[in-house]
Amino acid sequence: MQKGRIRGLAYRGSTLAYGSFGIKTLEEGFITSRQIEAARIAITRHMKREGQVWIRIFPDKPITSKPAEVRMGKGKGAPSHWVAPVRPGRLMFEVDGVRMDTAQEALRLGAQKLPVKCKFVVRPDYSE
Repeated sequence: MQKGRIRGLAYRGSTLAYGSFGIKTLEEGFITSRQIEAARIAITRHMKREGQVWIRIFPDKPITSKPAEVRMGKGKGAPSHWVAPVRPGRLMFEVDGVRMDTAQEALRLGAQKLPVKCKFVVRPDYSE
């Protein structure tokens, strides 16, 4: 599978569907399964396992690599890890069941684990 380029904006998955708060990416990139898991752990730890967390991205693209110091040729390398390609505007995590300040701090901590710039979004009809 070719790596390809990520171009354009995210139209699918760009609005809050499950929670009242979320983090939305502002740039394109590949997010590995390890980065997704690190962000999930950071979010749930700060929320002290209250409320709910939804992960809206899934790493379904294999990235291959050949071992170190191997000559050219001899076919394609084995899959080394899996990534989720994201476009600008894609919601990656959603949270509900906690106060707004708790959710904002938890999602900020989760966004620090990701290789793309993110912003905090709130449901338009949200009221405390």
